[in-house]
Amino acid sequence: MIEKVDILAFGAHADDVEIGMGASIAKWVSQGKKVVICDLTEAELSSNGTVENRKEEAQKAANILGVYKRITLNMPDRGLLLKDDFIRSITAIIRTYKPDTVFAPYHEDRHPDHGNCGKLVEEAFFSAGIRKFESKPNVDFHKPKHMYYFMINGFHKPDFVVDVTEFMEQKIESLHAYKSQFVVSDTGVQTPLTDGYIEVVQARERLFGKEVGVKYAEGFLSKRPLLVQTDVLL
Repeated sequence: MIEKVDILAFGAHADDVEIGMGASIAKWVSQGKKVVICDLTEAELSSNGTVENRKEEAQKAANILGVYKRITLNMPDRGLLLKDDFIRSITAIIRTYKPDTVFAPYHEDRHPDHGNCGKLVEEAFFSAGIRKFESKPNVDFHKPKHMYYFMINGFHKPDFVVDVTEFMEQKIESLHAYKSQFVVSDTGVQTPLTDGYIEVVQARERLFGKEVGVKYAEGFLSKRPLLVQTDVLL
């Protein structure tokens, strides 16, 4: 079954997409855009939480943002290598949902899974538009219009930013849905995520906003030049 959506955002683990672009998703949903999130793994190697409660948290976060659908491909956590089967599986997701725009993590990140996720999606993005390329399962070809990258742990100079001032609270609420990741329980362990991580993400978006004269903005990167109408520049 073909389900046409506007935006398809990939992450290696549940919470990656929310960290990088949760507020932009909330903004686009408010404008009537249909958004799907695809997590490549079940994050089964997470220091805190279980696969089961992480899935519950992920769905709660998706509901907070108004996401149309969230799916998981069950690829191995810490095993996101550039494999043909993985590329074909991601290609099938792109062809199934036929998005106009695809998002993936930027390759410069302290967690190798994040960068590898971006590389896998980049390969699949290209392959999805090749008519004779067989996906897994095989679906008719589709060529999305755009592919952009969001930041998770990194802080890089973005190619463009989105004003998310009115949706930052929604993003923070979606991150708080991941209690297993951002709050240390009695049986949990300290990780970079439990040490004020949400506050750091909020500060990053505040800095990006300051650069363009708004309170909060999320930053994105692009391999291709962006077409800007001249009336926007004047």
